Amino acid sequence: MLGDLSNDEMERLLLAAPMGRIGCHSGGRTYIVPISFAYDGRRILAHTPEGRKVEMMRENPDVCFEVDEVIDLVNWRSIIAWGRFKELKDADAAVAMGLLFERLRPLVANTSSHGHALTPPSRAVSGASMVVFAIELTEMTGRYERQEP
Repeated sequence: MLGDLSNDEMERLLLAAPMGRIGCHSGGRTYIVPISFAYDGRRILAHTPEGRKVEMMRENPDVCFEVDEVIDLVNWRSIIAWGRFKELKDADAAVAMGLLFERLRPLVANTSSHGHALTPPSRAVSGASMVVFAIELTEMTGRYERQEP
């Protein structure tokens, strides 16, 4: 059975999923990349080294975000959300890093996928090459498929 996820189901998936995909577009090109994230009830929070996605989101802050949970081909959930990129600084960045740290700490050993040590929020925000950001969500849709018994 195919169906639409309720707002509560979408919230639960965003709170549970550790990885999503961000889609950005600028200069006539679209770029989609996986990110680890935390969800604070209204925004996607993440951090990343300076690079292509940050450059593209600075140029065009309108982004798309996708998260899914796939058990098998007939049992899955997926969310597509739209929003605006916003760089976070100072206290806002520290709060976001605190949420990220708490959300992701159980899922990693000592380093993140891009080779940076997973450190407490106060040290992580001070890294000059890291960008802490939010995607302020403006719209969200969700679908699912469940195999009926």
